[in-house]
Amino acid sequence: MNIVVLDGFTLNPGDISWAELQALGDCEIYERTAAGDVIRRAAEAEILLTNKTELTSQQFQSLPQLRYIGITATGTNVVDLAAARERNILVSNVPAYGTRSVAQTTLALLLELTQHAGHHSQTVRERRWSHHPDWCYWDKPLIELDGLVLGIVGYGRIGQAVSTLGRAFGMSVLAYTRNNSVGSAFVNFIDLETLFRESDVVSLHCPLSIETKNLVNEERLSWMKPTAFLLNTSRGQLIAEQALADALNAGRIAGAGLDVLAIEPPPVDHPLLRARNCLITPHLAWATRAARFRLMKVAVENVKAFLSDRPQNVVN
Repeated sequence: MNIVVLDGFTLNPGDISWAELQALGDCEIYERTAAGDVIRRAAEAEILLTNKTELTSQQFQSLPQLRYIGITATGTNVVDLAAARERNILVSNVPAYGTRSVAQTTLALLLELTQHAGHHSQTVRERRWSHHPDWCYWDKPLIELDGLVLGIVGYGRIGQAVSTLGRAFGMSVLAYTRNNSVGSAFVNFIDLETLFRESDVVSLHCPLSIETKNLVNEERLSWMKPTAFLLNTSRGQLIAEQALADALNAGRIAGAGLDVLAIEPPPVDHPLLRARNCLITPHLAWATRAARFRLMKVAVENVKAFLSDRPQNVVN
């Protein structure tokens, strides 16, 4: 069985073993693969693993031996699922591996926006405390989370985990979800406009779709309190980014914490890179070693299940 991993570095930069996957067949692992190299590298592959390398209908025509694609992620937009199905190529993903890590990053962004620990630590390293006339100082407002309202857009696994963490800090939780079957004694489910208007923190945890693209636009940003924060650890395309930059720079909202952008890596002139009080991390919420270990484990289990004619986590 010929197995090719197109872009293994992000999942495994060297701190996790590939041995279990390598034991399943002839296995070629590439750290990264440019679009123009996909067909050449995957020409003999029966099993192909990809994280962010796109696989298209046109490429499938040049990969006659391909039988299985394993997406080493939860999102599936990197693969043309319909075209794969037409060619009887089974595609699977890895759901839920990063729930706790993404929720943790969401709160880390919120804590930096409200407590500014990283900022003030840097000022101490710059010797400001050593030369300060007082025994303490702060140069940004310090905001207590207890009693604030956390609004969660999308109440799946990650949204629920963020709710639990928010409540641990004493926050009350509002949520908007399209799944009416979701229920919780600790969460008030409301419409989207009310959530944006009443929340002190709006946190996005919904998938990208036609309905959710640019979900946070100029109008919805205008609904937010000028003291409110926006968090996004989901997908960058959920936000109309120029509108967010304008709102931040005009002080119409207090700040934003983002782990994702619509284009990754962003161009150097991206408007949010210069926006006022905007924290941006490089799409790392999923990437704790614990989460990547779970991701590797399930990705290999998916391959084993396919080889045993008992496929799991099938998305097409």
